[in-house]
Amino acid sequence: MNATIHKHDFADKLTLADQLARDIAGKLDTAVKARGKASLAVSGGSTPKQMFAVLAQQEIDWSKVTITLVDERWVDEDNERSNAALVKDHLIRHEAHVAAFLPLFDKSHADDVDAALDAVGERVDALGKPFDVVVLGMGPDGHTASFFPGGDQLAEALDLKGTQSVLSMRAEGAGEPRITLSLPRLLDTRTLYLHIEGADKKDVLAKAEAGADLPIAAVLTQDRVPVDIYWAA
Repeated sequence: MNATIHKHDFADKLTLADQLARDIAGKLDTAVKARGKASLAVSGGSTPKQMFAVLAQQEIDWSKVTITLVDERWVDEDNERSNAALVKDHLIRHEAHVAAFLPLFDKSHADDVDAALDAVGERVDALGKPFDVVVLGMGPDGHTASFFPGGDQLAEALDLKGTQSVLSMRAEGAGEPRITLSLPRLLDTRTLYLHIEGADKKDVLAKAEAGADLPIAAVLTQDRVPVDIYWAA
């Protein structure tokens, strides 16, 4: 069984960033007006930077929005590879500077990601379920979140019957140990976006859609939430 997929292709990255940011802001605004709060889980990496810059300028009640990450390298925010640092630099500014931010890295367990899982999971779940918006990315190897090919807990992370909200992940392509929200936790959202750019990633996505054994395929074959794919050359 496959997810309901809506594809949105754009001629350039700026147009994509503008449209996706406005779409996300609209979903968050609707959530705030309906329930008094909103939650947004985002990905790191270079792809969303431009979109973050546009999203940060959207005029909604950011004071009622909490932003968290779909995954994180197990490094502190002073590390240039920190997703938290990237989000703070590019998203939590301008209009969005008043948004709350929930990092995944836990300084009290800086040397042991596994020791932090229970506490971080509780903090993530305290945001409430479902998320209002989750924005995934995808690497050239077909990973999304920290679901890396060959990851030591990949099967557990992708298990739709799993009950853990967060897991650790170690993989050859991951660099540092990682912490990641599990697939069932990410799918527990009102809106799910997949944001990718470049012809190479479009080709990887097509392979996953055709049945290739890539982690992103788990997002495309689930039936819990529709997937809106935003792609630009």
